[in-house]
Amino acid sequence: MPTLGAIADDFTGATDLATMLVARGHRTVVTVGPDALSEGPGETAVRDADAVVVALKSRTAPVEEAVGTSIAALRALRASGCARFYFKYCSTFDSTPRGNIGPVTDTLLAELGEHRTVVVPSFPATGRTVHGGRLFVHGEPLDESPMRHHPLTPMRDSDLGRLLTPQTGHPVHAVGLDTVRQGGDALRAALDAPALADALVVVDAVTDEDLVTICAATSHLTLVTGAAGLALGLTGPHAEAARAAPASRPGDPGVVLSGSASSATRAQVAHARARLPHRKLDLAALRADFAGTVAGLVAFARRAWHDDPAKPPLIYSVDDLGDLDQPAPHDGPGSSELVERALAACATDLVAAGARRLLVAGGETSGAVVTALGVRTLAIGSPIAPGVTWARAEGRAHGRDHAVDLALKSGNFGDTAIFTEAWSALA
Repeated sequence: MPTLGAIADDFTGATDLATMLVARGHRTVVTVGPDALSEGPGETAVRDADAVVVALKSRTAPVEEAVGTSIAALRALRASGCARFYFKYCSTFDSTPRGNIGPVTDTLLAELGEHRTVVVPSFPATGRTVHGGRLFVHGEPLDESPMRHHPLTPMRDSDLGRLLTPQTGHPVHAVGLDTVRQGGDALRAALDAPALADALVVVDAVTDEDLVTICAATSHLTLVTGAAGLALGLTGPHAEAARAAPASRPGDPGVVLSGSASSATRAQVAHARARLPHRKLDLAALRADFAGTVAGLVAFARRAWHDDPAKPPLIYSVDDLGDLDQPAPHDGPGSSELVERALAACATDLVAAGARRLLVAGGETSGAVVTALGVRTLAIGSPIAPGVTWARAEGRAHGRDHAVDLALKSGNFGDTAIFTEAWSALA
């Protein structure tokens, strides 16, 4: 029976955290939404797990929706036996002035009858660190990094206190690196100080060792919040948790579906275009004839499989930032929504056509693809890069059950060659 329950605000974040928990000795299952904890095959997987991560598509949802789905997830996790909880958000603290990180944290605390928690978005393995209460991305302040151009959550401030204060009803305080470096006991004493009894506390961390110290100092808290890096100190009951066997076999058809506009993904797309068959989404064509355009993309991918099975085709949305400037029509979906719908439709049609390996880039795109494929559970398989892993996905689409290998990549994660090299982890 699981004792640790996590709520992830997007699907890439869910597999990111689950990968970390597996590496730390937790038998871990990812469920898509809270209902999968008590229905169908997901119920059995949950009973056998030490930790459960509920994947939500709430990062950019309206605040009320994000709060509602997060509370439903918390209640389902408690009903499954979990006694300690982890709210997982992006290591770049993706949010708007209204939320959703603050409102969800406030509501989870209230539901649990708790009054304080920590805020720890650091993930040094992916270049995210917090020092002096400011969030840095590969050494650059958040507001000077490429995240300042994010199409959904442009991050224009690196001060986590200033970012969080408008979102929460709790006071926001900070604990600096000097206190963290004094060790777990000193940090716990600082966090337990009466002045922080009702606070959200931003804690500095610039190394993995800092995160391990924070975990030790917060083991008495019912709820912690942060990126996946915080799980570094959450040692599980097993020396090594088993990883899921691949659903596919070598030579099975694969495809890359990229809906991310991040600078990292744009570099990955550029690298892959020189090496893989590729097609860029034509938004005008999709608006004029959605079904026909998707059918053309599926036909392209099937031809690519036939021509060279060793080169998975790439279907992508963005070459450069200029692609984000295309105006949306007054009476139709915006560009981001259209991209998500198109790539999700391609995913279901390609799985029906025989695809058994899908690498998906972008949090919102990953959510759309997983939902379209009817995935209920994800079992963590072979790691690809920090924060990115293959997972065995069990689902149902087009009236048929299926099992596929699925890698959900946050737009900012992975090295430049990930679209061409990730497949070797499945061999």
